[in-house]
Amino acid sequence: MSSGLEGKRALVTGGSRSIGAAVALRLASDGADVVLTCREDVGRAGEVATRIREMGRRAVVVRADSADPAAVVAAVDRAAEEFGRLDILVNNAGTFRVGPLEELALDDFEQTVAVNVRAPFVASQAAVRHMAAGGRIINIGSNMAERAVFPGFALYSMSKTALIGLTKALGRELGPRAITVNLVHPGPTDTDANPADGPAAKEIGALTALGHYADPGDVAAAVAFLAGPEARYLTGATVNVDGGFTI
Repeated sequence: MSSGLEGKRALVTGGSRSIGAAVALRLASDGADVVLTCREDVGRAGEVATRIREMGRRAVVVRADSADPAAVVAAVDRAAEEFGRLDILVNNAGTFRVGPLEELALDDFEQTVAVNVRAPFVASQAAVRHMAAGGRIINIGSNMAERAVFPGFALYSMSKTALIGLTKALGRELGPRAITVNLVHPGPTDTDANPADGPAAKEIGALTALGHYADPGDVAAAVAFLAGPEARYLTGATVNVDGGFTI
């Protein structure tokens, strides 16, 4: 199956599991070759790559810690080297550090900003050197940037809110080069870190208008749309895939 991304080359950071894996697989099913990064779980990333190859697409796994800016740049350059160019960048890798304000350590702050803010900036900066007109940058944020309903989310929400400004500013700056930049805010999603059958899932799901968690594929579908030709006039936008959490 393919749909609009034939011949495109994509890089998905944090592509070994959950939303990142779903995005990598969806882009491949729509026709793209995919490089995916992982920090530690090379085995799971390899499984995703195998499934992509079974679709007839090329897949490469790059081990890279998104907290290390040099590793982020190297991963982007490796993707462009492997495929000859880069058409799509999905800044998905993230870290989730929450807790009472007075208990958060400076290291929590530094790591959160490094992974959730600096890495998307550095990856985007590196990627545009390899992108031609029609390029796509898609950032993965969080519904917590718009509605922090639980205590302890100050640091995480701050980091994801920064992506709104980054997305808008890059959308303006890269528009003349026909490169679009958009942001996806997932809401409660069935992932390893936040399973739909977890102890607080019923209460969290009830905060959405639809009353339940998303599947990672729901988020991946929005990313695939933004990566495709039908989204060519959409830039600087935020797409909430949150079941109505923020309405």
